[in-house]
Amino acid sequence: MSVILTEAAADRVKGFLATQADSVGLRLGVKPSGCSGFAYVVDLTEAIEPEDEVYESCGVKVIVDKEAIPIVAGTTIDFKRAGLNEGFTYENPNVTSECGCGESFGV
Repeated sequence: MSVILTEAAADRVKGFLATQADSVGLRLGVKPSGCSGFAYVVDLTEAIEPEDEVYESCGVKVIVDKEAIPIVAGTTIDFKRAGLNEGFTYENPNVTSECGCGESFGV
């Protein structure tokens, strides 16, 4: 199962990539965090490592470390604006619980 970007998320990432000439794509990972277990880590990356899985979605490379694959496989990343707030959202079929504040999730 791959990681997918919506058109809105891809457009946002392409905007970031245009300002970072050395970046090759979007890196998605997780870290232990919060009361539910994990938090997403998203950043631009300048390198693809041998242990990375690379997915292409809407013209953007999404790079995921193999250790994070079981946690994020099948995730759809979207970018939403609501009033003054904006940010990436994640629809992850592996999530079994989320904390009340929305900052962490369990699998």
